[in-house]
Amino acid sequence: MRFDVLIIGLLVLGGCATTGSRPEAPTGAAGTPDSIGLVLPGERHFASVRQLTFGGNNAEAYFSSDGKQLIFQRQEDTEAGCDQQYIMNADGSNMHRVSNGLGRTTCGYFYDNDRRILYSSTHLASPACPEPPDFSQGYVWPLGQFEIFTARPDGSDLRQLTDNGAYNAEATVSPDGQKVIFTSTRDGDIELYVMNVDGSDVRRVTNRVGYDGGAFFSPDGNRIVWRAQYPETAADSADYQRLLAQRMVRPSQLELWVANADGSDPRQVSHLGGANFAPFFHPDGERVIFASNHETPRGRNFDLYLLDLASGSVEQVTTSDVFDGFPVFSPDGSQLVFASNRSGAEGETNIFIADWVE
Repeated sequence: MRFDVLIIGLLVLGGCATTGSRPEAPTGAAGTPDSIGLVLPGERHFASVRQLTFGGNNAEAYFSSDGKQLIFQRQEDTEAGCDQQYIMNADGSNMHRVSNGLGRTTCGYFYDNDRRILYSSTHLASPACPEPPDFSQGYVWPLGQFEIFTARPDGSDLRQLTDNGAYNAEATVSPDGQKVIFTSTRDGDIELYVMNVDGSDVRRVTNRVGYDGGAFFSPDGNRIVWRAQYPETAADSADYQRLLAQRMVRPSQLELWVANADGSDPRQVSHLGGANFAPFFHPDGERVIFASNHETPRGRNFDLYLLDLASGSVEQVTTSDVFDGFPVFSPDGSQLVFASNRSGAEGETNIFIADWVE
């Protein structure tokens, strides 16, 4: 499974039932969800924060192109079931499942002017939830048999785009809706690939031994940003290859990289240590927001940070003492959606939306 899911304790293992009633959020004088206590001291980029999901484990929420909807993955029961794809309005209303409830899904994304969605699923390999990884070998991620699918936003007209029995996941779409970038093990390593939205013309865009994943296009579609971990010693390489042969990877360190959209001119842009993941371009194309635990590398206190690509300077965005991750800007840059443990029952991860202040 993806790092961002496993690092928060296998939180997003998805439910198979449709959403039932949910607890009422506290409301302010205007009748809108109250953000008291959700904006923390030092979070100067947030004018307000509102909680959109209540219960279960929820993560990886991505806006539709019109900014009115979010697609995300959800585990309804924190103790059982697999993560499935859901869509809701950007205010949290009308939540409903759009994947078929089988296997495990990840990485939903809108495209084609919001007429189609994209996600990965294991349901062809097995309709059951995949077995958890073998943690007797330490902290590892499994590289399950995910294939990439496309469907209408209501889940109908499901079409398969990849078909090789490898790990094909972490897929996102270019701003013009023409290209998909994704992570795959089809060539024996964990690399990034770009293909047309119909699954044709697959091209590999990274070529260094190690893990490359979680890629996104820049707003103009000319660049990509992703997370990577490359073996540095002979022992690292041996461990990496041994686990890869078992369809696993050990994510002990992750740094951020950028390149041209075709993979040329790659360069490392973070040098923080710890685990840095879920990078997403700011609408200005000059900054990247991401999640990191570099201040406490052995802990699970992840915060959000802004990285200036020109200067390399890093600014802290969130200040909670729990997990904040998966930051994504709305198309117009006025809002930021993210997943967090800052509110809700113990063991839950919920989705929040903030009004962004520059």
